[in-house]
Amino acid sequence: MAGVITKFFIASLFMWITPIILLYGFNHNLIPGSTHLNPHSLTLLSGFLAVISVNVVIAIYIIMAMKEPSSKHEPDPAFVAEAKASINQAPGKAEDPSQANNKKEE
Repeated sequence: MAGVITKFFIASLFMWITPIILLYGFNHNLIPGSTHLNPHSLTLLSGFLAVISVNVVIAIYIIMAMKEPSSKHEPDPAFVAEAKASINQAPGKAEDPSQANNKKEE
């Protein structure tokens, strides 16, 4: 679980840092060729690249999550027991969750 949280934290940092660096570079003419663009084109290009950079970071995070082995994660035993009990319950006796809440309130 700690590995997933670490990956999410790192991906979140890159989702903030990458567009800020791109926008800073365009606004301070640090990116080659950006001095020859008019302000309107510069704004469009920098915004477009910032959005694309966030999407790339999200794609990398999804790929990292997909590569993680599925055998590593095991469901909560209490959840599994409750799920099995609800499957084995007779269809006629199944209660609507809203009806169960109403009975508890009475």
